[in-house]
Amino acid sequence: MSSTNTAIEWTDATWNPVTGCSKVSEGCRNCYAAALAPRLAAMGQDGYTDLPWTKKNATKNVKMHTEKLDTPLRWTKPRRIFVNSMSDLFHELVPFEFVDRVFAVMALATRHTFQVLTKRPERMAKYFESLDARALHIEAAMSEIRTGIPSAKLGTIQPPALPLPNAWLGTSVEDDRVRQRIDYLRRVPAVVRFLSCEPLIGPLHLDLEDIHWVIVGGESGRGHRPIEAQWVRDIRTQAEEAGAAFFFKQWGGTKPKVGGRTLDGRTWDEMPGASQTHNEQREVASPVR
Repeated sequence: MSSTNTAIEWTDATWNPVTGCSKVSEGCRNCYAAALAPRLAAMGQDGYTDLPWTKKNATKNVKMHTEKLDTPLRWTKPRRIFVNSMSDLFHELVPFEFVDRVFAVMALATRHTFQVLTKRPERMAKYFESLDARALHIEAAMSEIRTGIPSAKLGTIQPPALPLPNAWLGTSVEDDRVRQRIDYLRRVPAVVRFLSCEPLIGPLHLDLEDIHWVIVGGESGRGHRPIEAQWVRDIRTQAEEAGAAFFFKQWGGTKPKVGGRTLDGRTWDEMPGASQTHNEQREVASPVR
């Protein structure tokens, strides 16, 4: 599962230069990726083990795949790409040097839009503490990665300007206990900052200043925790008032496709830039201090 088309409604494809993770909050309890990994390992899929995704097992579960880095450069059709659907790019065991290489691919593959989602936004913020130094590291990684890639696949090569215009950066916020993640996200330079409130396991009171997109979804699979419609409506209202795009992914359940994704008689598929008010006029090229 290094790269594939996907059934995730808000993206077109997934790309997994890192696989494996460890659980950090209640939103991770029924993680689909943690449940899927042992099955992939049993099938002989490279990069997965049958070990639970605990902190103790992280050194064996979290793996970086240099051979999969250039995959988006070989895709000619533009698409939205969810980065590391089977991991977390900012896991503490992923060195910043490898993150540089992932961002270098994004900088080279300008025809695509990359969506990076983390439950560790404090580490994402640390990664971007010195923008000038980070840009130099990414540029060096670009020089290394583009070796062997036909120039026709790369387009015009330019030094990276942060934030990358084709990189959306987000964090997961499943309930009020992890709202502090949003404050870390605001410190990150990004053209689009987004929240994934999935699985939504409680009501959320959000500060959406400088947040441009909010995704909401119920939990799926065995042992799923129920979602309440009012929680979803409250977040939709908060997004509307803040001028952020709102995307309702699913109600969840054992059979999420059966449960559907209609809220108040319609689907909500807003994307950043398509339904914003004051945020679309705001300069977001630098982190909020």
